[in-house]
Amino acid sequence: MLERMMRLHPKVIDLTLDRMGRCLEAVGQPHQTLPPVIHLAGTNGKGSTQAMIRAGLEAAGQSAHAYTSPHLARFHERIRVAGKLISEPDLTALLDKVYEANGGETITYFEITTVAAFLAFAETRADWTLLEVGLGGRHDATNVVDEPRLTVITTVDLDHQQFLGETIGDIAYQKAGIIKKGVPVVVGPQHDEGLEVIEAEAAKFHAPVIAHGQQWNAWEERGRMVYQDENGLLDLPLPNLRGPHQIGNAGMAIAALRHLGFGEEAAIGAVTNAFWPARMQRLKEGPLIDAAPEAELWLDGGHNPAAADALVATLATMPKRPTHLICGMLMTKDVTGYMAPIAEIADSLHAVAIPGEAATLPAEETAKAAESVGISATVAPSVAEALAAIIAEEPQARVLICGSLYLAGAVLRENA
Repeated sequence: MLERMMRLHPKVIDLTLDRMGRCLEAVGQPHQTLPPVIHLAGTNGKGSTQAMIRAGLEAAGQSAHAYTSPHLARFHERIRVAGKLISEPDLTALLDKVYEANGGETITYFEITTVAAFLAFAETRADWTLLEVGLGGRHDATNVVDEPRLTVITTVDLDHQQFLGETIGDIAYQKAGIIKKGVPVVVGPQHDEGLEVIEAEAAKFHAPVIAHGQQWNAWEERGRMVYQDENGLLDLPLPNLRGPHQIGNAGMAIAALRHLGFGEEAAIGAVTNAFWPARMQRLKEGPLIDAAPEAELWLDGGHNPAAADALVATLATMPKRPTHLICGMLMTKDVTGYMAPIAEIADSLHAVAIPGEAATLPAEETAKAAESVGISATVAPSVAEALAAIIAEEPQARVLICGSLYLAGAVLRENA
């Protein structure tokens, strides 16, 4: 299925909305009949925030479609229909329908999948639709819904500069492209430069801003999460998604839910029921665990400097333990920028190539980048062999597999 989609267009990323408009018209404009849409953009935290919003809605007895990217282990993970993953046969049938309607015209695989998702959502009843931007926002294939109920912009940071611009302000401008006339926008923790751009775009469209540090705030206090807005305080459990950065993501989810009229039940559900794989996910079973029964294995798909900062902050909250990394990255990423923060917590790093990825950074280059910031690094042929080498020296080590969602997906498939 993926191979067929990739043949349709030579570029996986080609930011324009012209092809989407043509294809949507050919299949009957399903994006115009979706349940109320919550549209999310941002550099980091989109998936976690969306998962928490969905968990909150479900705790309040509501159902939600959800569209995310990229997938991890299986392609159909991108589409949830009324809370349930679409089946592979159903997705294949929808893709076939879109192919036929597209009439052989040029289109990217992300665009054709997005159209298929809209068809699935339009054909099945749900209370809400959660749409996660694939890349950027302004020209992203998801940005065809003229009147969403709410937009959300998570933290904006440096990533995908070759497509979105070299500065945080440039990137924020692209993310803020999802803001629509008169539609409220929930804004997460931001650099000043990014917030200024987002607020300017919101003002241009008379879109009410619900911003972190202004209209709402969230923080950890005595092992609990405190959320505050104009309606008062909520004393909540800490998010079950690990890491201090998840406080901000949870705050965005709760701000969205509160704005939509949901109460404490939804807020509690958001922080306690959300699950989002490969975001500091503890691996507890499977062949890797069988091979290292005394070790503590974690999986994280963060791949930019801001994600590395979040990783270090998360590990700082955990009991001290020898920490060894197994890392594989794409050649399009700021590898040295990712490595610099984690140098302070890594006892060693085993570099691997990402299986099956043409754009993988060679393991030797990953190791070189790690060594350049003071991390002791070696090259390993695979994750399994890297793990074996680590536990041969320290059977009870903390092992973190990190550097790319594509590596995380390969690990989840192999460890199933």
